[in-house]
Amino acid sequence: MDKFKQLWNIIEKLRDPVEGCAWDREQTAKSLIPNFIEELYETVEAIENENNESLTEELGDLLLHILMQIKIANEKGMMTPDDVIEGISQKLIRRHPHIFNRQNDGSDCLDYSATEVRENWEKIKHDEKKKSRKSILSGIPKAMPALIYAQRMQEKAASTGFDWNNATEVLPKIDEELEELKETLKDNNIERETEEVGDLLFSVVNFCRKRGIDSESALKRASEKFRNRFVKIEEYHYNQDENIFNSSVEKLNELWEQTKKGPRPL
Repeated sequence: MDKFKQLWNIIEKLRDPVEGCAWDREQTAKSLIPNFIEELYETVEAIENENNESLTEELGDLLLHILMQIKIANEKGMMTPDDVIEGISQKLIRRHPHIFNRQNDGSDCLDYSATEVRENWEKIKHDEKKKSRKSILSGIPKAMPALIYAQRMQEKAASTGFDWNNATEVLPKIDEELEELKETLKDNNIERETEEVGDLLFSVVNFCRKRGIDSESALKRASEKFRNRFVKIEEYHYNQDENIFNSSVEKLNELWEQTKKGPRPL
């Protein structure tokens, strides 16, 4: 806690209205949002790359932004660091009754699966929020990336029991949505196509969720795979002193297939 207090004192000094940093002093909760989001994504990238040194740095940057938000709110008399820490501490205790409020009935925390714990969390959260929220789906930030937004919505709905039994049951739904998309192509109606593509993606997210796959990470991984293979095609043209824009589709497809065969196909 001494290190935490030291960091808090540094932030207080940076925000000092007389002797503080000009840039830090003029920041508001809203002005810091873009930087906050950027630091979050940089942290995620460090986790995905399994770069411990980078992760240590990025977590520090993220912590700085959290404390800056608390400091700005604190200046308005809204909260203190202790309020935030106490709030999350009590929430964790309330939403983990199988850990902190176990009865002396011989039950063990290991009797609860991760799925059961997640569903119980959502039920407790709904009970806490039901006075201020009309729907169990309330509270999901609409600014979330679409795949994450869809998956969180499905998870919340599933906590009520409204869910597929398993991932296998979702596959016919994916086939159904794909067929409906094909049907829209006959009409050349972009609005209907957009709707059906959305339904198809939503069903694929459902399949991912039921298989324990994070849909956002899966798409990110596929995108990176595409990027790595396409870069190899670019490298081929560069090494051959050729312009990729002058290449035929047949040539590009041939090179693409070669990239699948190994780390150095070209």
